[in-house]
Amino acid sequence: MDSNVTIILDSQDIASGVCGANDSNLRVIEKSLGGHIATKGNVLRLEGYDEALQNRIKLIIDHLIDAVRKGEHPSPEYVRSLTVTLESGPLEQGEAAKVLDPLREGVIQIPNGFGRVYPRTLNQAAYIQGIRTHEIVFCVGPAGTGKTFLAVAEALRQVLSKKRRKLVLTRPVVEAGESLGFLPGDLAQKINPYLRPLYDAMEALVPYETIRRMEDNRAIEIAPLAYMRGRSLNDCIIILDEAQNTTKEQMKMFLTRIGEGSQAIVTGDTTQIDLPRRSDSGLLHAISLLHNVEGLYFSYLNTADVVRNPLIKKIIQAYDHESK
Repeated sequence: MDSNVTIILDSQDIASGVCGANDSNLRVIEKSLGGHIATKGNVLRLEGYDEALQNRIKLIIDHLIDAVRKGEHPSPEYVRSLTVTLESGPLEQGEAAKVLDPLREGVIQIPNGFGRVYPRTLNQAAYIQGIRTHEIVFCVGPAGTGKTFLAVAEALRQVLSKKRRKLVLTRPVVEAGESLGFLPGDLAQKINPYLRPLYDAMEALVPYETIRRMEDNRAIEIAPLAYMRGRSLNDCIIILDEAQNTTKEQMKMFLTRIGEGSQAIVTGDTTQIDLPRRSDSGLLHAISLLHNVEGLYFSYLNTADVVRNPLIKKIIQAYDHESK
């Protein structure tokens, strides 16, 4: 049975931080959970929620209050992460802190970026933490789970804050089930269609002028995987995207390019292998061969971590069901 509940916040400043500009944080909660949250000064009134939803909203509000008291400014994007994380059901207060705190710890603040990047799920938060604590990270998951986007965001943060000298982005040049034929232009123009997704991720995170300045200063490099052979990359953060389309030999070559002070992030989707035989995939081989090697971190995202578009999750689930 629905009933109205009143929450009184300690001060107008805390209320302002919790509610967000024009109550934008509260609108996110309403859109996710339904009902209505009315505000008057530092008083919130929950209308149209059953007891389970009331408890969930109280956990979110308590977490936002704690964040505001620590000097943070919760955004609608962050609130959306909290609501998604709590979708599975109610939690006790002690459990809620264990679940929600990793989301705040996983926030990525890129210098001069468009805004903070928030992990939407606990798996994504663990992935970010893995990047920050390990030299080599493998992330495997379906489309839309943020594998590449989060890796690029954390890499840009490190390079733009001078923690790493250079960002290197690479991927194998493999056509996805169709031949593109002859591509006109110079080398850069020929490989641009294959590397475009990496530019898309960067352009969603920082202004284009920042990307161009990094390229001019050689603080960023985007190249096909074949160009990694024979190199030793020092003090770099290197992202290998679409790794499911590497061969075993290419994967070994890539992993042995990592020099002193460097870090590698390998991302891929094992359901989208475009090689002639699935068994040829360097990513699958590396997961099998290296899963017990100390110092490596393996992150496995799934359909629950899809954040690109709600429809994407349904599409992936439909294809997964058909293949069973």
